[in-house]
Amino acid sequence: MDPTWTTTVLLVPCVVVLTAGFFYLYSLIISLLSKTSVRNKVVVITDALSGLGKECAGVFHKGGARLILCGKSWEKLEELADDLANADPTVTFPPKLVLLDFGDMDSMSEAIAEILDCYGCVDILIFNSSVKVKAPAHSLSLEMDKLLMDNNYFGPVTLAKGVLPSMISRRTGHLLLINSIQGKLTVPFRTTYAASKHAVQAFFDCLRAEVEEYGISVSTINHTFISCSASDNAASPKSIWSLLYTKKPLGISPDEAATEVVKTLNNKRREVVIAPSLPKVAMYTRCFFPNVFFAVMAAGVKNSAASENM
Repeated sequence: MDPTWTTTVLLVPCVVVLTAGFFYLYSLIISLLSKTSVRNKVVVITDALSGLGKECAGVFHKGGARLILCGKSWEKLEELADDLANADPTVTFPPKLVLLDFGDMDSMSEAIAEILDCYGCVDILIFNSSVKVKAPAHSLSLEMDKLLMDNNYFGPVTLAKGVLPSMISRRTGHLLLINSIQGKLTVPFRTTYAASKHAVQAFFDCLRAEVEEYGISVSTINHTFISCSASDNAASPKSIWSLLYTKKPLGISPDEAATEVVKTLNNKRREVVIAPSLPKVAMYTRCFFPNVFFAVMAAGVKNSAASENM
């Protein structure tokens, strides 16, 4: 037998085993870090019923965090709590549940009080909720604009202001905003959504400098999109700007996003952008060559209109 062929046959299994071992060690290290960083800490997750919310709840619950899960449906929150109850009770805490709807601003003060009453403080607050809409600007009603701003800006800001006095008095805490990349980069037909994401991004960027002297960390994670199923983009038409939001056919998965959340909390990174190269290039183009960026966006709109008329 050819010695080269023999060497190849022997090397392939070794490479496979080493690769598998590397990924196993990586996942083990991430798991250990998440446990040591959140054990006994009070962690609040808004929209815990979303794909990312459930993933984060599972990771932090296994890590021994004192979870406070927030969502709009009490029944679904109870189902999530029951699912988490399967973990080892000797190293985990039963999660607390709080009804929280950013779309109902009148209920925010009561929800904030309930969150603080759970354990008397908050160590980590993960802002995960979001409402999206895609439509031409002139077709959106003022009511829809207000709904998006309540859910994507006023709600998170109100909650942050509600827990800040407690964090400042304790001189510790971590606020983590899960935000869209449209908090930094805009595309057509998402005017109000992008405006709300820019607004909340600016608020937390300003807040970061204000609370640093109190030992409070503020982090933002900007992602393209988080998908849960293969059907998410199956029928989506391709356009010039659709490429800006494609990392792979299904975007990033909830577990990938949760891994970034854990790393961001562990390293106290101020800003993380989860995106492929093209959106990052577009961000720099918007800053240094704005006219080029505007021309590409306008061409995308014309291309989309032409496709619809065919």
